[in-house]
Amino acid sequence: MAKTSIEKVHGRRVWDSRGRPTVEVEVTLAGGASGIAIAPAGASRGSGEAVDLRDGGKPYGGWDVAGAVRGVDLEIHEVLKGQDVRDQKRIDKFLIELDGTKNKGRLGGNATVATSMAVAHAAAAAEGVPLWRYLLGGDATPVMPLPEIQIFGGGAHASNRVDLQDFMVTAIGADSFRQSLDWTAEVYRHAGLIMADAGKLAGVADEGGFWPDFDSNEEAIETLTRAIEAAGLKPGVDVAISLDIAASEFGKDGKYTLARDGRTLTSDEMCAMLVDWVERYPICAIEDPLGEDDPEGMIRFTWAVRDRLQVVGDDFLVTNAERVQAAAKDGACNALLVKPNQAGTLTEAKAAADAATKAGFGRIVSARSGETEDVTIVHLAIGWQAPQLKVGSFARSERMAKWNEGLRIADRLSGDGPLPPRDAFPWR
Repeated sequence: MAKTSIEKVHGRRVWDSRGRPTVEVEVTLAGGASGIAIAPAGASRGSGEAVDLRDGGKPYGGWDVAGAVRGVDLEIHEVLKGQDVRDQKRIDKFLIELDGTKNKGRLGGNATVATSMAVAHAAAAAEGVPLWRYLLGGDATPVMPLPEIQIFGGGAHASNRVDLQDFMVTAIGADSFRQSLDWTAEVYRHAGLIMADAGKLAGVADEGGFWPDFDSNEEAIETLTRAIEAAGLKPGVDVAISLDIAASEFGKDGKYTLARDGRTLTSDEMCAMLVDWVERYPICAIEDPLGEDDPEGMIRFTWAVRDRLQVVGDDFLVTNAERVQAAAKDGACNALLVKPNQAGTLTEAKAAADAATKAGFGRIVSARSGETEDVTIVHLAIGWQAPQLKVGSFARSERMAKWNEGLRIADRLSGDGPLPPRDAFPWR
């Protein structure tokens, strides 16, 4: 106990991939081991997720985190000092109770999630093992998650240049983690070439995907299909398309306004459009197809596509175990996007992931649009045995740090990194 007792919890302000302040926490143990983690930040956010504590005012556009850092150094340090770092549930319970709000609004979800992750890193360091092994435990054989990687960014990630937020690929035919990245690299490269030839390349979005100049949302899907073919791969066989609609960003009261397409759709019309795309394009997953305030639409869409693809709840579920259980009961989706900062602590995020497993849902551990060099998310995906990992695109160092960490882990394990068995994905 003495060596694993928390001696100090220290917060500091660092910077994320959008040039905004964020919270880093360092946990030091009596035995000398330590752990560091940095809170990510989202652009599109569900109304039920944990909120960041920001200072407001003029400095840094109101995004500063001095108050959140002060809370780490004073309140969180005092409560956690002397606690056994190995008792993650107890520590996270202290964080939840200390904050005292439903959305982590007093201390800030950025402060609590950075602390929670740093605690896990410190515990792993005290045991002398990588975080993924510490979380997995024992001699269990690790399996690498199947990557889900953005090629085009839209929505809140690209100033709404197109309405849909993420146009991604998943290498459903790959045999290993390494091969899935190899194939994605070629798709990404050819997508850039196609766009450059058409004069539609306009930089990169928040997560590293190309910032497109498309005339419609569907043009992005068409172009992505062409990029898969140009890379010498078979759409729907080797590589499939995954979409994050992020419908809450442009939907309200059952109406969905697609500004790029110049039309407003009812919930039923939105469902019909997406089902039509599923029929005509190699789509294997759709995230938040309807708004979080449109549960009936989510139920109808999930029923319409059934086992043909993943219907992923992000803003709809906000990494919340109770919401997952309710969605499973209603048949409102069949997969969960696991974002630790949506929950505010690792214990709460793991509870949501466990609820998804119990419900027979898919599980995709996910980073956020505002990221750093922190690679915790990769270790969580492997340690929690999540079948899939979503990090963003195949560009920008805050993204590649995570994909490269996955490659290092795969190389140390077996060379290329085995993926989950194909029967783990009904749509694969």
